[in-house]
Amino acid sequence: MADFVGAIDQGTTSSRFMIFDHAGDEHGKHQLEHEQILPRAGWVEHNPVEIWERSSAVLQTAINQAGLAPSDFAALGITNQRETTVVWDRRTGRPYYNAIVWQDTRTDRIASALERDGRGEVIRAKAGLPPATYFSAGKVQWILDNVDGVRAAAEAGDAVFGNTDTWLIWNLTGGPNGGVHVTDVTNASRTMLMNLETLDWDSELLSFFGIPPQMLPVIRPSSDPAGYGEIRLPAAAAGIRLTGDLGDQQAATVGQVCFAPGEAKNTYGTGNFMLLNTGEELVRSEHGLLSTVCYQFGADKPVYALEGSIAVTGSAVQWLRDQLGIISGASEVETLARQVSDNGGVYFVPAFSGLFAPYWRSDARGAIVGLSRFNTNAHLARATLESICYQSRDVSEAMEQDSQVRLEVLKVDGGVTANDLCMQLQADILGVPVSRPVVAETTALGAAYAAGLAVGFWKDTDELRANWNESKRWEPSWSQAQRTDGYAGWKKAVDRTLDWVDVS
Repeated sequence: MADFVGAIDQGTTSSRFMIFDHAGDEHGKHQLEHEQILPRAGWVEHNPVEIWERSSAVLQTAINQAGLAPSDFAALGITNQRETTVVWDRRTGRPYYNAIVWQDTRTDRIASALERDGRGEVIRAKAGLPPATYFSAGKVQWILDNVDGVRAAAEAGDAVFGNTDTWLIWNLTGGPNGGVHVTDVTNASRTMLMNLETLDWDSELLSFFGIPPQMLPVIRPSSDPAGYGEIRLPAAAAGIRLTGDLGDQQAATVGQVCFAPGEAKNTYGTGNFMLLNTGEELVRSEHGLLSTVCYQFGADKPVYALEGSIAVTGSAVQWLRDQLGIISGASEVETLARQVSDNGGVYFVPAFSGLFAPYWRSDARGAIVGLSRFNTNAHLARATLESICYQSRDVSEAMEQDSQVRLEVLKVDGGVTANDLCMQLQADILGVPVSRPVVAETTALGAAYAAGLAVGFWKDTDELRANWNESKRWEPSWSQAQRTDGYAGWKKAVDRTLDWVDVS
């Protein structure tokens, strides 16, 4: 009998494979980073071939290190960095261009044009998204318009598109030799091309970007008993059924067992992503949030969510390490920030890719404000951690306005939750308790849950709820006056970042 479910978690900075048992406990893991390609200011790319090779390698290595065989797995799920766009030749498997990453801002003029001529309102109404550089459609249009031969190949049916879930599933199931070209409703809902009500590609939205429909993958449920095919490569996983596919933030919502309307989670990774389950009701945001598909299990109706997406949080800490060199490892930021008791008047708004929710300002750029001779690198380190938390408060406030639901506790996950100071600051800045589960890697766990539900490894979501246990809780310690004054300073700092670049 199969005792395990596996999950590929293909993220913005790394790919990992994790193995879980029925209790949701980890039984194996391997992870590899991949290169961040930055050709010019605002451009962020990945090598799709490297991503496939690293994903294949972590899958094979984790299974071998755990001493398991394909027959030990009931199913395998996949979760991925959303919106990151790959266009490749279905005949050869070769990408026409690097993957354009969700953080990339080269499509700002495409997004601005959509907003100016009224098409933006159609996109909001149908796709639940504002026209922004964040989403996939503009990236596909850029490749079609700027890479020689791709448009002709797309119209001939040879050039195909997918986010990284689609790219990996296609390669896992055979690539040029019969690979399955498929995505799920959560990833499709991040493209600006899917109608949230019909759960299908929308011809009017496709026409806005000049995208031939034959480029697009088939849309399937996030947890699919019929499956997306069997793995053919790598050999260590050959024969395992692929039955789960979720964008990373929706996967984390499933991993945090936020199955009831009103339940919310916040994932701290390269960026931050807060999702609020709104049930089978499609809630239209009036305060800068995204309406998105949360998940769809089998033939059940889709469950929707409101989402606040923040572009730069954990990657701001990487910036301190890689660009400024004031820390040598991400874990050092906490030690440095603890050298001071407050931010010394310094605010850091890391709008490197513009501002996402709830502002949606592609003209914004990063700013450090409030500096005096008194300030040190420790104040900047603390301001960096506070920026993560203040951006999350911006989203939380918008979420409460849209949903009329007061946040009682914030479930958190992701790498930054290992930073005790940051999580304490989050509780202080929000004024609500912050709760971290025992299994912090909820993104991979959610993909495993989706795959396992499809094949009966877990019979229902009640079994998944029983697996969730709290590891640590942080209670607010700031006074209301501290909280109010600190947030007022943050809002002033955000104002300083606006209208910095011309996107007209």
